[in-house]
Amino acid sequence: MTVTAPGRPATAVYRLTAPALPTTPRVARDAVAAWLCAAGHHGLLDTARTLVSDVVTNVVVHTRVPHLWVGAAVTRLGAVVSVWDGDQRGVPRPRHAAEDDTGGRGLFLVEALSHAWGVSWTGGTEPAGKRVWFELRASREGT
Repeated sequence: MTVTAPGRPATAVYRLTAPALPTTPRVARDAVAAWLCAAGHHGLLDTARTLVSDVVTNVVVHTRVPHLWVGAAVTRLGAVVSVWDGDQRGVPRPRHAAEDDTGGRGLFLVEALSHAWGVSWTGGTEPAGKRVWFELRASREGT
């Protein structure tokens, strides 16, 4: 679906529903990479793959939900990617990992590599849950 508004760039909106399985981060990062390639944002691919992997892995490891959604609103200027899960417990936040910890650095990467990021809670007409989102901006149009 493409959405346009006067004076704003066209937006392509994508959504993937996937089971919360250990293999899902790979599927999600490949999907987001394909969406960005379709818009010509080849310069955002490595960062997007890293951040999608981290956020989706958090859902798989730290929640007990059966499925999750990955979505992206892609314009010629960049993309906002979001990962939704049906778990309203806890607030995803960067934590201080010890040097020998094998995890715990993902949200620091999201914070460092994205233009902006955040967490929002959903409800009402959408199923209840939380959405972790991040924004990636192209260094110039179509990159």
